[in-house]
Formats: sequence, C-alpha cells, structure tokens
Amino acid sequence: MDTVTQYRTYIEQILRDYSAYTPSYGDIDVELIMDYTHDHYQLLRVGWHKQQRIHGIVLHIDIRDGKIWIQHDGTEEGVANQLVEKGVPKTDIVLGFQSPYKRQFTDFSPG
Repeated sequence: MDTVTQYRTYIEQILRDYSAYTPSYGDIDVELIMDYTHDHYQLLRVGWHKQQRIHGIVLHIDIRDGKIWIQHDGTEEGVANQLVEKGVPKTDIVLGFQSPYKRQFTDFSPG
C-alpha cells in the first residue's frame, strides 16, 4: 500500500473513532465528510442545543503533496500525536492551524 493510501486509512480510522462520540446535550448530529478525490476530511457537529444553533468543525485534515495537513484540531489528545502513534513520521505532518512562522519551532514539518 502506498503512503498516501495508508494516510487516508489512518485519517478515516481517527475520524470514525471521534464520530462515535455524540454530544450528551441537545439535538446534535455528528457528520463525517471524506473526500478521497481531493483528500479533504472533516468531522462536524450540526444541530441545536435549546435555542442555540450548533455548527462547527471538530477536525479538518487534508493531504497535500504527500503530507498530512491538520487544518483544525478540536480534540484534547491531538490528532498529530495519534498519527505519530500509528507510524506517521513527524516530517509528514504539518500543523496547518499554526502560522508558518511558528511551525519551525515544532517537532513537525513546517510545510
């Protein structure tokens, strides 16, 4: 299996695991969006809590030029750490939610 295909599998596993956790309040759905053609992956929460609209991204991950770009990470554990545990080298993970300047000070790829 080539690297990008393996990365897709890892991302899908992680997103499916997080999608199993549904909010304990409100009428909120968890939506999993996986675009294998363009390598965009998202986990959203959509619904209502009392009179308040809930619509937000929990996770947004892309694959660009063979690297995993974490665009948004709303988890406590951190998706980058989970990917490293699965065997993804830190050089293939970009913390896209951080400014390009700050990325150089992390253990991950600057881009």
